Amino acid sequence: MDHPLRAALAAELHARPFLKVAESVSLTHYGIYTEHNPSIHETLLRALCQETGMPLPAESATHYSAQSLCGWLLKWERHTEFSTFTFVVPRRDGAYFDDIATHGIPEEWFRRLEGSRFVACRMELLTRECAHAVRATLSQWIDGPILVGSNVLGGGQVFCDWNVRPDGFMRFLVVDDDFREEQGGRLLQRLYEIETYRMMALLALPIARRMSRELDEIHVSLQSLMHSMDSTSTAGDDSQLLVKLTHLAVRVESLSGAGGRFSASRAYEKLVLTRIHELREERIEGMPTISEFMDRRFAPAMETCRSVWSRHEQIAARIARAVDLLRTRVNLAQEKDITRLLAGMERTGRSQLHLQHAVEGLSVAAISYYVLSLAAAAFKALHLMSFPIEPDLAEGLAIAPVILAVIAITKRTRARSAKRTSGTETHRNMNQSV
Repeated sequence: MDHPLRAALAAELHARPFLKVAESVSLTHYGIYTEHNPSIHETLLRALCQETGMPLPAESATHYSAQSLCGWLLKWERHTEFSTFTFVVPRRDGAYFDDIATHGIPEEWFRRLEGSRFVACRMELLTRECAHAVRATLSQWIDGPILVGSNVLGGGQVFCDWNVRPDGFMRFLVVDDDFREEQGGRLLQRLYEIETYRMMALLALPIARRMSRELDEIHVSLQSLMHSMDSTSTAGDDSQLLVKLTHLAVRVESLSGAGGRFSASRAYEKLVLTRIHELREERIEGMPTISEFMDRRFAPAMETCRSVWSRHEQIAARIARAVDLLRTRVNLAQEKDITRLLAGMERTGRSQLHLQHAVEGLSVAAISYYVLSLAAAAFKALHLMSFPIEPDLAEGLAIAPVILAVIAITKRTRARSAKRTSGTETHRNMNQSV
């Protein structure tokens, strides 16, 4: 009775559950991204399962969770462009931000990450017993140039510096003062999602910077061509300008391939802002909140991406309008040339018609003279045969009838020719219309 997709789509709401944390934990999170090896995500997961003795995931799985024999919990998620590996282990000592969450994973597996590790962060969630001591020595653990912190979810605090340390990891310190059930796990997940989505959103920034330089060059060329259009009046120059504008249009269109990256960046930016909003931050005196830090550092980068793409669309529209205007001007110039050509052809046709009339008049005179010459010879022959005919008189009387007859025959022949030509043209037009 159900649609074949109903079960899968309904289960999508529960496909990526939050972490369940009820004690102090250490968390290590990796974001894997690559443009040239899309199969690396599943390959890494299967290799990790085989090398650590965990059950293999199902085929085409997009999420996976399992407890390892080494004591840590793995949570793996496959997204459209990237995948994430999150390792969580209980924390029972004070050696914060070490590699306890990835203990027992072979070095060979980490070497497989080379060139594709896009996000790496370590988080510590501390409960009441450990929170006071760490809060007093906060600079020992979070020592970046800017300390960011806030009260979150009405029962804890988050501290970070958004700084990648020499070991390649970013640090987040979460203090659990009074979290309700599962709030700690949700907070940790939101924090590493903020960092992951932030990095994915920033993928558009290098592209925007390159595009900005190329758009500057295209803008200068377009301005020069527009000035040339304003001062050019000959059709030959217009044709050359049209070719140059077409080349500019091709250059702008070649940049449109980055549209997908900019669209994805906007989507990731919305996710970052949504996750920050879910933190329900309250200020800690003397520290910027995560929201304020992102407004100051992350938002300008996103605005740069939006402005570059908007500029690309504006330049593309300007080039399209310039091409249309120039094509219209070329068409008008061509129509003027055609009008002049048709006027010249009309004058030529009129001259030919006059010449034809003159030729026809001469032809009538020549044919009449030839016919009268034959008639005169015939009249002379009849006179010699003793017929009562006066050759000169007969020839004179025959001039008018002969000339009229030649004129009538010439007009009839011309009418037949015109009728035949008109019929042929009508038949050709009918075939073309069919």
